[in-house]
Amino acid sequence: MPRKLIVRQIKSASGHQSDQAATAQALGLRRLHQPVEHNDTPQIRGMIFKIRHLVEVEELTGKGKGKGE
Repeated sequence: MPRKLIVRQIKSASGHQSDQAATAQALGLRRLHQPVEHNDTPQIRGMIFKIRHLVEVEELTGKGKGKGE
């Protein structure tokens, strides 16, 4: 099972370079603080690195998913 990343935009892309806004849009980030889940791949990591000052990232592990665990 591939590892997952939760990406959350914490700062607006408005006023930054247009390619950074396009990267945020390509990641599926539409609103501030909206969580978006992605597989942990080198391509996604590169996109996150490009806009690292606009987002926060949380890694999901396979353990402890659900309320009862």
